[in-house]
Amino acid sequence: MLKEIIIAQDKKYHSFSFAGGNLIAVFSDRTCGNMSLCYGDTANSFNNRKNFLGELGIDFASLVCARQVHGAHIKYAKETDRGRGSMFYDSAITGTDAFITDKKDVPLAIFTADCLSVFLYDPKTPAIGLVHAGWRSTKSHIIKKTIEKMQEKFGSVPRDLLIGFGPAIRNCCCQVSSEFNDYFSFGVNERDDKFYLDLIAINKNEIIVSGGLEKNIFDSRVCTVCRNENFFSYRKEDKAAGRMMSVVMLK
Repeated sequence: MLKEIIIAQDKKYHSFSFAGGNLIAVFSDRTCGNMSLCYGDTANSFNNRKNFLGELGIDFASLVCARQVHGAHIKYAKETDRGRGSMFYDSAITGTDAFITDKKDVPLAIFTADCLSVFLYDPKTPAIGLVHAGWRSTKSHIIKKTIEKMQEKFGSVPRDLLIGFGPAIRNCCCQVSSEFNDYFSFGVNERDDKFYLDLIAINKNEIIVSGGLEKNIFDSRVCTVCRNENFFSYRKEDKAAGRMMSVVMLK
């Protein structure tokens, strides 16, 4: 279900193609440049956003961004939120790591460089969600809470949700300390006396426990560390790492 669309010889984006979906669900890669206004080399970030969104037919000034804190707060985005964080980091929505909306032409964005981006689509309402799921937010059950919020706000039925996993650090590369066994009862694997976290498995399991269907979960299968030449990775690049942008919008 994941397809790569070539825009021009030196530009590309990655798109989740949900059957019958009247929405845009995409994430950028390194060729699109750094999308963050505060991390990595930000000299061209504003133009990177403008160019990336322009290729998608999205007005960059309408982008809705969060000041992500690795928490589990979920924001219901409305038309009045358009533009928050689109051009200035300080104007982004504070203390938020997930968005939901049922409004058309409200483009939601999160920024990652190892953390997992999760796209949620309820084709029946319709409604969408977008989640920034690092290990801390995952520990705080952000996916479960987002699904519950969509149930509460839109009447979404979990088994109807179509869900996409963007690029992230994977089990192959996400080495952690042994104390992560205290944080997670599932998804911490031991190999050669070292421990590795499987963010994808943990979040997939939480979706299924919440009533979602495994057949409705589509994974990009991109490890940001293994494919660091194509994707930003904080684990590999430390403070020099830029950020990819994940965007979802109802049309």
